[in-house]
Amino acid sequence: MQGVCVPILCVCICVTVLLRSAISQPRSESDTYTECTDGYHWDPQTEHCKDINECETIPDACKGEMKCFNHYGGYLCLPRSASLIPAPEPPITPAQPLNPCPLGYEPQGNSCVDIDECERHEHDCQPSQECINSVGAFTCQCPDGYRKVGTECVDIDECRYRYCQHRCVNVPGSFSCQCEPGFQLAGNNRSCIDVNECEMGAPCSQRCYNTYGTFLCRCDQGYELGPDGFECKDIDECSYSSYLCQYQCVNEPGKFSCVCPEGYRLLGTRMCQDINECETGEHECTETQNCVNIHGRYQCVDKNSCQEPYIQVSDNRCVCPVSNPACRELPFSIVHRYMSITSERSVPSDIFQIQATSVSARAYNTFRIRSGDENGDFYIRQINNISAMLVLARAVSGPREYTLELEMVSINPLVNYQNNYQTSSALRLSIYVGPYTF
Repeated sequence: MQGVCVPILCVCICVTVLLRSAISQPRSESDTYTECTDGYHWDPQTEHCKDINECETIPDACKGEMKCFNHYGGYLCLPRSASLIPAPEPPITPAQPLNPCPLGYEPQGNSCVDIDECERHEHDCQPSQECINSVGAFTCQCPDGYRKVGTECVDIDECRYRYCQHRCVNVPGSFSCQCEPGFQLAGNNRSCIDVNECEMGAPCSQRCYNTYGTFLCRCDQGYELGPDGFECKDIDECSYSSYLCQYQCVNEPGKFSCVCPEGYRLLGTRMCQDINECETGEHECTETQNCVNIHGRYQCVDKNSCQEPYIQVSDNRCVCPVSNPACRELPFSIVHRYMSITSERSVPSDIFQIQATSVSARAYNTFRIRSGDENGDFYIRQINNISAMLVLARAVSGPREYTLELEMVSINPLVNYQNNYQTSSALRLSIYVGPYTF
């Protein structure tokens, strides 16, 4: 009987080697001694030597970061990360008759045949090892994923060797690879390949773009991405600016549209244009009336607008005959004109030019507003002897209507040397101010 201490990989492995006769040799009835080899003690109940658990009986059997593992007749000091399956106590077999064959063989008839210790469980391989039978003997091997430390099989931490592209998870005897979110294991179970989330039902409400390891949600024109990064919300373009439409902006899902008031139509996408009802026939003027288009609507005026003592000489011209005494203090002729302007027009603004159609030689002409401008919203700027400009002096808002009587006074000194001969003609101008600035 002897004890042996074998250092393996800087690990002290203490093993007590037993003599076969201490356990398996039969005792005769006259044997009364109860001595056992080191590492064993006598068990009176079974009348055999039983292993001593030194890890429990020896205080601090292993030092430092080493862990104590009990072993038959001794103990092992291994790293705490070691995975060890302790072997049960060896079975006590009854005494066998004398075997005339070599070790590892048994007699069969007149010859010796090999004993399959692995099949008969007559080996001393640890539970963590695999028994491999050979001729006349057997060997103990560690399964894949384990390495032999002394007589035990310890798990190999494959993750220390970076077998995985992303994450490695070590398990007893093996390992598994895992991928980061947005990736999946390739066919080799080690590499990670990108996952196309857009083809796998990504929660984008409109458009999805796959990127390396993740994905992005995008929205169609007229929408914006919500705080969750997935849902698209309509953009209310009308709330951002008051200049998108000339009149009114109407928000719609993913877009907006411009509308115009009654009497106008959309020009392009945002401007409003007056509808000329007189040209389109959308008026209700009678045959005795003329249709006058104005901003946003129309006006029906009588074709014969001449009043006594005037007589009509054309559609819009009335003349007061000089032979009629009632005409002496009145303008010789009155011409009717109609026009329309927008609200809040910039001022001063030229809006109408007055032009004399017939002028006597050496006559001197002046222009004035005879009536209709009680608030002083207009004034006359004379250009030359035969023309003048009506100017809007103050910004006005509609709808509103003015009827101005503009007069041209002509003085001809050649007609009467003692008393200058003075004549006048008038322009009766109806001005309609539209309700909008367009």
